[in-house]
Amino acid sequence: MIGPVGRIKSGAAVRAVVGQDYRRAMAAVDPYLLDLADEAATTTLAQRIAVLCRAGDVLALDGDFGTGKTTFARAFIRARCAAAEEVPSPTFTLVQIYPAAEERGAAVYHFDLFRLRTADEAIDLGIEDAFAEGISLIEWPQRLGPLLPPYRLDLGFRFGSTPGSRTLTLSAPGGDFLARLKEAGVV
Repeated sequence: MIGPVGRIKSGAAVRAVVGQDYRRAMAAVDPYLLDLADEAATTTLAQRIAVLCRAGDVLALDGDFGTGKTTFARAFIRARCAAAEEVPSPTFTLVQIYPAAEERGAAVYHFDLFRLRTADEAIDLGIEDAFAEGISLIEWPQRLGPLLPPYRLDLGFRFGSTPGSRTLTLSAPGGDFLARLKEAGVV
């Protein structure tokens, strides 16, 4: 069993910490705030979430450069997928697809949408297929605009208060993601 990942705060405490800059989509739900002490804590969290995911799940990874989005995605992919030792960032390819290990079910689609000019370009990448049959990890999800599914897990990565630490905001605008995370003891 993978141990705890960080200190958790909920609801009003999150809104007080994040303040006015908080993304509107995440403000409409009751989010959780996790303090991740280091990269290992980010990796542990990704592994714990990976085993809970199933086909059709969408994880929207938001945050500035260097806040841990790709670190999270790599750990998630390694936990779910067969032969995923090398996990390159899809910065230039825009999407990498990883077949699932047999016991894990759905393939993982890792999107980096930073270079998209319009949301419609994501359709050419096969994002609708990913939403229907795979698990989608999406860096820079705001680039999708109205194409971003309402049933998803939002992960907002921010630099923490100490060197190497990160603050992560978790929210689920729709679906049962938070219930699954609670049931598994992640939040």
